[in-house]
Amino acid sequence: MAPIPGSGLAKGLAVTLRTMTKKSVTAQYPDAQPDLPPRTRGVIGLFEENCTVCMLCARECPDWCIYIDSHKETVPAATPGGRERSRNVLDRFAIDFSLCMYCGICIEVCPFDALFWSPEFEYAETDIRDLTHERDKLREWMWTVPAPPALDPGAEEPKELAAARKTADKLAAQQAPQDPPAQQAAPATEPHATEPHPTESHADEQARAAEQPTRPQGDSPQQTDQPETDQPETDQPETGQEGRA
Repeated sequence: MAPIPGSGLAKGLAVTLRTMTKKSVTAQYPDAQPDLPPRTRGVIGLFEENCTVCMLCARECPDWCIYIDSHKETVPAATPGGRERSRNVLDRFAIDFSLCMYCGICIEVCPFDALFWSPEFEYAETDIRDLTHERDKLREWMWTVPAPPALDPGAEEPKELAAARKTADKLAAQQAPQDPPAQQAAPATEPHATEPHPTESHADEQARAAEQPTRPQGDSPQQTDQPETDQPETDQPETGQEGRA
């Protein structure tokens, strides 16, 4: 069936009439900030502590807008007789946002999570040379990076958390065998303190032993040893009376 002449014009006018009757909503920017999605690609922030100067981001950048300078430093040996090590020290990290096409390849290839997306987009400049953000400026963008979204209930645990939990469990397992003997040794001493009879008899023996050396020093051993000296003294008069009889 051939289209009716002027049907396209009628449809267009119908759309125009529908929109004319609706109230228009205008975002009052910059007074009202837009509600941006959480994964908005605004500007790139640098977390300098995680950067190892591996140069992967600069090599993979298709626009060659990342500039990195570094030098090597010698780290002394941690133990006596150890070998000295060398490490890279970051001197300059800059991104030219006048060349950047916001592909995000540098963030994806970074193996140490040193680059992050920030939703900030208000960094226009009147001079194109000011769009090259140095290390300090990139560090300031890190304060605007939103927190990562929560994982799904069925998602795998991150490797960092799994490694940290495994290390904590290993330390707890090593400390566990050392704790029970100490706990068992403490109750072993408690029964002696709670049982009155053994401790009282032992205390009595100690008191008796302490009383014996407190007698006068002029006494002879025969006077101090009463059980042994009394018997011969009682036997002597008996034997004398029998001889007289």
